[in-house]
Amino acid sequence: MQVSIRDLGKVYPGRGGGDVVALQGVNTIIGSGEFVTLVGPSGCGKSTLLDIVCGLIPETTGSVVFGDGDGDQAGPRRVGLVFQKPVLLPWRTALENVYLPAQLGPEPAAQTQAEALLQRARELLELVGLSGFEAKYPWELSGGMQQRVSIARALLLDAEVMCMDEPFAALDEFSREQMNIELLRIWERRGFTGIFVTHNIFESAFLSTRVLVMAPRPGKVVGEVPIELPRPRTKETIGTAGFAESVRRIRDVMAEHWTE
Repeated sequence: MQVSIRDLGKVYPGRGGGDVVALQGVNTIIGSGEFVTLVGPSGCGKSTLLDIVCGLIPETTGSVVFGDGDGDQAGPRRVGLVFQKPVLLPWRTALENVYLPAQLGPEPAAQTQAEALLQRARELLELVGLSGFEAKYPWELSGGMQQRVSIARALLLDAEVMCMDEPFAALDEFSREQMNIELLRIWERRGFTGIFVTHNIFESAFLSTRVLVMAPRPGKVVGEVPIELPRPRTKETIGTAGFAESVRRIRDVMAEHWTE
């Protein structure tokens, strides 16, 4: 699903009447099935932008429109969200955590629908490489495995747009690399539109179809870098000249727009 961000702004009221402008005049279109990363320094509004797209907080100005048409379609349309931490319920098994979205909402799912969603939860655990771990509790899983559960949970209700806020930041470099490869495999299988926040330039180059570079004061998109590396991307991709060139181009945009 296409996501159109139109003249988006976010202002937080500050103490003593001084407003904090977190975002101002953000304009971009994320095409259906694209995987876009947002890169920028701390405080540039990356997470705020993601939260608005997900519907967690309202915008102050502008709009987020979902779909390919020009009609008023503002608001989330089956949007999944993966946080920095897995945020799993410790008293629920992996399968029960993935199934959780089916149990939320004003009305419980009908019996046949509930059974179908439970089977879908099992299939999603298999998709993220956790077949056989359905009955394990979060404390029995590694950090990377817990994040796989959270990704499966976000996909349960057929997410068309997946918003991910530095989901692998707490992992060691080897685990992070493995999870990036796994995430791309899942994206290629499911075909969702991906929006991924990161501080890591290498991660952004590896994952993306396009990198959006943000700058602070106030937060805005100041440049974009298309990433044309061949797919599927593997560990070997990181050592190629094309990957190094992609990283260099991202750094060049950063150097042009980031000032202390």
